[in-house]
Amino acid sequence: MGRYVLRRTGQALVALVGVSIVVFALMHLVPGDPVLAALGTRYDPALYEALVQRAGLDQPVLVQYFDWAGRALRGDLGVSFRTGEPVTTRLGARLPATATLTLGALLVGLVIALPAGIISAVRQGKTADYVANTFAQIGVSVPDFWYGILLILVFAQTLGWLPVGGYRPILEDPAAGLQRLVLPSLTAGVVTGAILTRFVRSSMLEALNAEHVRLARAKGLPWRYVLRHHVLRNAWIPIITVTGLQMGTLLGGIVVVEIVFSWPGLGREALDAVFSRDYPVLQGAVLLIAAIFLLINLLVDLAYARLDPRIRV
Repeated sequence: MGRYVLRRTGQALVALVGVSIVVFALMHLVPGDPVLAALGTRYDPALYEALVQRAGLDQPVLVQYFDWAGRALRGDLGVSFRTGEPVTTRLGARLPATATLTLGALLVGLVIALPAGIISAVRQGKTADYVANTFAQIGVSVPDFWYGILLILVFAQTLGWLPVGGYRPILEDPAAGLQRLVLPSLTAGVVTGAILTRFVRSSMLEALNAEHVRLARAKGLPWRYVLRHHVLRNAWIPIITVTGLQMGTLLGGIVVVEIVFSWPGLGREALDAVFSRDYPVLQGAVLLIAAIFLLINLLVDLAYARLDPRIRV
């Protein structure tokens, strides 16, 4: 297990270096002067020169990359062209909002997908299977912003049960924080639940049709015992993997939900950086999301290897 951990950690670090190179290269391939674009009407020759020197843009590209990567390793991602704030400060202030929303959406998705997927597989071909499949197809076909608008119309504007949007840290004000978390979590969670339902169903069907399960049923073992000890135990492994991947996808792709509910998260910050061509913030946001995504994948792989020793080979 120790060698597997070292090998997977090394692969994750190599992937992170590759991501950093791609992110840095793409930022420099975009035509135009990013400092000039970021300053806009605030242009001043002295300020322009100061920002160029501070960002190291007067150096050769390779020097710029190694300087940026070296500072990133020390937790310094530069300063924002737009506000002059350290990028790590801006991203650090928005990471809790995105993490809260991601965990809320994942929780909603699992609450929907696990019972729906299991019942659908066990009751294959019956009404419950048809209902679950219909939900999964509708869930992945409709854009998440549509769910957000529908939920706002029903629960915020018509019934007045929940606020339209905004963010409040749960640790500072639990009641207000949870109230504002419900609708965006449901919005992103419905799509996640629909995707996971399909994987849970297919994983359960594969486990149900395994030879040892058919043998256990042929021996007359109780159905509940077979389901709990032979089916669910084997079906969990791919479900854990897909859940981890889906969590990473939520983390980087939840920007639409953040915009609909005025949620000040990483996706919203990255989008603002794109519009204002604030490259240090955009580079930092993409690198941070990629690093968290790789970390989640690494943890999922280690959990996978722990549950199934064959993976370590």
